[in-house]
Amino acid sequence: MKIAIVAVGRLARSPETELVKLYVERATNAGRALGLGPVEVVEVESRKPGKAAEGEALRPHLADAHVIACDEHGAARPSRRFAEEIAALRDRGVRRLVFLIGGADGLDPDLLAQTNGKLAFGPQTWPHALARAMLAEQVYRAVSILAGSPYHRD
Repeated sequence: MKIAIVAVGRLARSPETELVKLYVERATNAGRALGLGPVEVVEVESRKPGKAAEGEALRPHLADAHVIACDEHGAARPSRRFAEEIAALRDRGVRRLVFLIGGADGLDPDLLAQTNGKLAFGPQTWPHALARAMLAEQVYRAVSILAGSPYHRD
């Protein structure tokens, strides 16, 4: 199952960008034997401002995918449950899993209504670049849990 983090906006060179790259590479390498990956990051830009325009820029990347939106109103999941959810999707035959990260104002409500689920990183508000790094790390953590790696400790 391929995994994509599809996000509005391009990150400049930063420590967060390097963390995203590190965790995506780790998840891709560790996930091969598990039928997970590659993991990729897709950055999109809209030609017009606003959630609706951003939603239109995101839509082409969602075809034939199980889509989970990062949204403050979503459900926070413990890491082990997040890993089990990814494994269950893979085992059900899902070929592509997409995690969506919207722009500064969040995701378009119409697009959000069409997703298969919502994921929250708790009640706090996080900077966009840090949310990407946290998501990439959690994907890597999920893969490491499924692989039986000692990276995750309960």
